[in-house]
Amino acid sequence: MIDNGKIYFAKKGPEERPNEKIYMNPSMANRHGFIGGATGTGKSVTLKVLAESFSQLGVPTFFSDVKGDMAGIAVPGEDNEGMQKRLDRFDIREEFEYRGFPVTIYDIYGEKGIPLRTTVSEMGPQLMAQVLDLNDTQTDLLTVTYKIADDQQMLLIDTKDLKSMLTYVSENAAEFETEYGHITKTSMATIIRSIVALEAEGADRFFGEPAINITDFFTLGPDGRGMVNILDAETLISKPKLYSAFMLYLLSELFEVLPEVGDLEKPKMVFFFDEAHCLFNNASKPLLEKIQQVVKLIRSKGIGLFFITQSPGDIPTAVMAQLGNKIEHGLHAYTPNEQKVVKAAADSFRENPDFDTEEVLKNLGTGEAVVSMLDENGAPSVAEYAYILPPESCMGAIADETRDRLVKESLLYTKYGTMVDADSAYEILNRMKAQVEEAKEQEAAQIAQQKQEEKEAAAAQKQAEKEAAKKEKEADRIKTNVAKTTGSSVGREVGKVVGEAVFGRKGRTIFGNIGSTIGRNIMGTLIKKK
Repeated sequence: MIDNGKIYFAKKGPEERPNEKIYMNPSMANRHGFIGGATGTGKSVTLKVLAESFSQLGVPTFFSDVKGDMAGIAVPGEDNEGMQKRLDRFDIREEFEYRGFPVTIYDIYGEKGIPLRTTVSEMGPQLMAQVLDLNDTQTDLLTVTYKIADDQQMLLIDTKDLKSMLTYVSENAAEFETEYGHITKTSMATIIRSIVALEAEGADRFFGEPAINITDFFTLGPDGRGMVNILDAETLISKPKLYSAFMLYLLSELFEVLPEVGDLEKPKMVFFFDEAHCLFNNASKPLLEKIQQVVKLIRSKGIGLFFITQSPGDIPTAVMAQLGNKIEHGLHAYTPNEQKVVKAAADSFRENPDFDTEEVLKNLGTGEAVVSMLDENGAPSVAEYAYILPPESCMGAIADETRDRLVKESLLYTKYGTMVDADSAYEILNRMKAQVEEAKEQEAAQIAQQKQEEKEAAAAQKQAEKEAAKKEKEADRIKTNVAKTTGSSVGREVGKVVGEAVFGRKGRTIFGNIGSTIGRNIMGTLIKKK
């Protein structure tokens, strides 16, 4: 609720004390904030009240809906006896208005909202390594793969691009090792298996195009109120690595894309990071340092960050030190460790002499909190026991048909609704592979053709030799026959002469036949010897 340009979100308590309004200065919202408390203490209502107020100021917000009930901010709340009692507690019947707020609903899986995507390249190797739970060696190899893809101008858009690139680098490791260092095929195979496992969680729908343009979050509703951007995370929150990676990606994108604007009367946008412990659990030291740097410097770009979690101990000390506006709901203190957390939370507030902060934190009811806001000079106020105002919108979930209508009526649904499979590393490498296969096939075909030609030539040569031998044999046969015929004729004539000379005419015929046979045999023998 807006009161004199400030966000009126709570009143001082307890009941026996005079109620005084508690405000958040919009000019201090980019000094960030923290909303904490155990399950069921009212964090979601506080988040909704702040989001409504920023929207009224014309400031867009972004937050995740991990329980499926935050989209109710799109429709007016319902009047009932419980709400009437709360309105009476705050004495706001006249100014309070049941109303909905402009909402855009996103869903990484594209099932309950506008598909929300980014590309593998935009995610970067460090965040991707965090998602894949890689060790240092594997992270280095993933970074090398990104570098090779960049050097060879191969876009890494979706997971199949990354898998193809890893396979390509692994298969050609010897070629790349001189320039990029030793590449272990076993580690590359491990990275690929991690990607396959991530795809099973839905990453194949998260990584792709069209990728979200961060400036699309900075829109206003038709009436000038800030757009409330909601990420449906009911399914996503069960995949904490993917959830944290996306949130960290958004944080990095905001830091890198937005220009410096300095201090403003109100922030350009406010991001609420629910289940904030997911951002920091198992994060590498370089990644934690990056987060701390972004949190520290992003306020100069007009962005406010609010971290929401069950325990302030979930937030690294260096980050917590940057969160000036604090709203701490009730904390459990059943174990020694929980008692230490409560004491640390109480010590983080400026002491209020009117109550014991630690005791109050242990005994807060639902909708009650200890708060400390930054004043106009950026100094934190003393701890205040506070009652949080009720939201003007619906506290529960919305009907499926209402959600579907909100999603499909958005102009961004047209922009992001359909995934586009652009020409990227997967397609390029497949073409390269096809070209190599085609070249191999052509070479094999040429070799086969050459062998066939050689075989045919050998066969032709053999046939020619066979024909030549046949002709030679026929020539020899003819030559032999001619010789034998000649020998027979000559021998016959000689025999006739000899026979007639010795035996008269009777000897002529007999010796002629004998001479013919002798002459034929002699000539046949001579031809064979030649």
